Amino acid sequence: MKSNSKKAGLAALLGIGAGVFAWWKYKNLSPEEKANVKAKIDNTGAKIKETYNDVEDTLSEKYTQLKDKIKTEVAQVNS
Repeated sequence: MKSNSKKAGLAALLGIGAGVFAWWKYKNLSPEEKANVKAKIDNTGAKIKETYNDVEDTLSEKYTQLKDKIKTEVAQVNS
């Protein structure tokens, strides 16, 4: 059990360290470099949102198709 605690603690420290390093790196960037980083983040966010919407639409479409197929089969069984 202690081994898991040590691993979790080490992972937390590494995460905090990486965050502090990233903040320090960003703080020392030129305004142009900061704008590039922000643009990349915005672009990535837009791509993630677009992918999410595509997956949601696909799942919704598949759900509707499955629901319609089940209704048709139930109607056939009841006939």
